[in-house]
Formats: sequence, structure tokens, C-alpha cells
Amino acid sequence: MRTGVFHENFASEERLWDSSTARNWMIAFALSVFTLPFWGSDYMLAMACIVGIHVIASLGLNLTTGNAGLISLSHGAFLGVGCYTVAWLGRHGIPFYFALPLAGFVTAFLGIIVGLPSLRVKGLYLAIATLAAHFILTFIFREWDSVTGGVSGTSIPRASLFGIELVGDRRNFYLIFICAFAMAVAARNLARTHIGRAFVAVRDRDISAEILGVNLLRTKLTAFAVGAFYAGVAGGLLGYFYGNITPDYFVLTLAVFYLAAVIVGGLGTVLGSVLGAVFMTFVPEALRISAQLSSQWFPNIAGLLLPMGQVVFGLLIIVFLIFEPHGLAAIWARVRRTFHLWPFRT
Repeated sequence: MRTGVFHENFASEERLWDSSTARNWMIAFALSVFTLPFWGSDYMLAMACIVGIHVIASLGLNLTTGNAGLISLSHGAFLGVGCYTVAWLGRHGIPFYFALPLAGFVTAFLGIIVGLPSLRVKGLYLAIATLAAHFILTFIFREWDSVTGGVSGTSIPRASLFGIELVGDRRNFYLIFICAFAMAVAARNLARTHIGRAFVAVRDRDISAEILGVNLLRTKLTAFAVGAFYAGVAGGLLGYFYGNITPDYFVLTLAVFYLAAVIVGGLGTVLGSVLGAVFMTFVPEALRISAQLSSQWFPNIAGLLLPMGQVVFGLLIIVFLIFEPHGLAAIWARVRRTFHLWPFRT
């Protein structure tokens, strides 16, 4: 029975996974995920690709909001910036392995600009400032026809590697999940560095952090830039996955979706980003399947259940804030602790 993890030096304390058990479980999970195209159905693969994109975007918002405490309602628009950037670069012959990181860096630059008000305002005022940035960006998506295609949208050239086009769910799956796994590990490592610790210090008490030597200007702008970079990469992958995109996708509801994902999953944790993205992705699917199964007994049920996605998002945020503010990650931690100590009581 595993009773605890005991560190004998700083190197062991700084390891990414604190025990061989955790490392082995992570390897088993990664293998099971990466073998999904061999045994999963088309529906499972499509949902897995969408989940992978949401995981990357949720990781970015969790770094900005969960770790650094900076509320951002422009995250959905940042995905649009990444998507339209890879579309424009693709039309000019830039291969996807250059276009995708460039989309992240372009979005990170815009994230720095959007994050400038955080130097003077915070809390609700910062949320309103980022909301204004969201509306400005969505206006640009609709009106800049030469780049975004305007209201009718634009097509994104397919990603190709060694002459093989990444078309279809099975080929896009590996591109999305390799990026998701790499960026999750990067987020976990970032949280353990002095930058991640500075994020937490600013979140908990920014004035005290500044007195202790934390540069508030650099830390807050870095938090916005890193979160926007993740959103830009997620937006680029979204464009490669769908092939066509319109401004209607990047509405305020998308920003609320990611905010709900990090709150439901657990603020400030990589696991919370993953669990929240998975949970919030399958909430609309659960409503759709419920409406489909119930339609034979209640013909009008679909018209009632399908529009309730936004209501469910709002209720989930309220319920988790009241009853489980640490989210699904805390629930999972309690389940793990129970099995660690079984058959003894905690």
C-alpha cells in the first residue's frame, strides 16, 4: 500500500511526477490515448480532436486566470486570431509547422496589448476591459475581408507533412494530441519555475509580491502573453481541423465556455484544465443525446433541451463556486487519497 511520497533532496521534489506510480499511470494513459485511432469510431475520434483543442485553450486561460488571477473574457477571440493567422499564412505558402507557432506568437503579442489595462485595474474592471477587446477583435473578424473573409468566413489550407495532407479526424488526431501533450507538460513545468511562482504571488497578493521583488509589469503581461499563445495555437489547430471557419464561431459564448471549463475543472492546475475541458465538451453532447433518445416519447423535447447549453454552463459555474470551488481536480484528489489509504478511513 502506498502511504506517501517522501523526498530526500530538492531534485526529487522538483520532478514532474512525484512517484514511479504516477509516472507509470501517465505512460499508460498516453499509450491508451495515442492508440485511439486504431480502435475508436469516427465519432470518438472527432470528439477527441475537439477535446484536445479545448484542452490547449483551457490550459492557456488557466495560466492567465487560475495561476495569475487575471480574469480574461477575450480568450475566445484569441482563438480567432490564431485561426485566421494560420489561414492567411497558409494562403501564402507557409507550411503548418511554421504557421502554427507563428499564430501563437502573433496572438501572444495581441495578448500583451490586451493585458496592458491589468497594470492599472483588476477584478471586474479588468474583465470589462478584456470584454471590450473581445468585441474589437470580433468586429475585425467580420470586417477585414481581405484577411478573414468577412462574415462568410475563409478556408484554411490543410496541414501537410512530408507530402501527406493531414485530412480527416485520424490524421488530425495525432497533430492535435501531440501539441496538447507537449503544451500540458510545458504548463506543468512553467508552474514550477520562478515565473509560475511569480504568477501565484501576484494572484494571492500583488502588493506584497511587488514588495518582495516581483516585477508586476513583466509578470502580468507574461501571463496574458502565455495564455494568448496557447489560445493562438488552439485556434490554429481548430482551423486545420475544420478547414473552414466563420466569425460566428468566436462569439462571447466561447469565452464563457473556457471560463466555465477552468472553474469547473479547478483553477491553477493542469489536471483541472484537462478535466474541465473534457467535462464541458461533453455537456452539450449529453444534452443532444438526451434529446435524441427522448424525442420518440416527447417530440418537442429537442427544442427545449438543445438551447439550454448556455444555461447549463452558467449553472455549473454557480454550483462549483458554491459547493466545490476547487473543481473536479479536488474531487479527483480526494478519490485518489481514498484509494491510497484503503481500507483505512481518512
